[in-house]
Amino acid sequence: VQLVESGGGLAQAGGSLRLSCAASGNIFSINAMGWYRQAPGKERELVATINSDGNTFYAASVKGRFTISRDNAKNTLYLQMNSLKPEDTAMYFCASGSGIDYSDYNVVGDNWGQGTQVTVSS
Repeated sequence: VQLVESGGGLAQAGGSLRLSCAASGNIFSINAMGWYRQAPGKERELVATINSDGNTFYAASVKGRFTISRDNAKNTLYLQMNSLKPEDTAMYFCASGSGIDYSDYNVVGDNWGQGTQVTVSS
């Protein structure tokens, strides 16, 4: 499975961005997808996940501001980010896998995109 993110960029605090992640290859193996982010000097953290039934999970820091969704016809995952804050600044990565580990809501798998940078100015 190949994953390619796009849509990152510079936004002002309070603004919005929409990230996209296009999947190709053995897409029939994908049962769950998610968005992660990594800020400089920090560990990669889970942002949101979605399973094959459309059930979603959000990190507390983004709940109510971000929305994860997918378009199966286009094999594309989205992350709508509203009310952006400077602390949302990070490299955002798309991931896919065979399911969700419900102990921590992480995607079970090791497929990652190359990332797209999001920078939010105050």
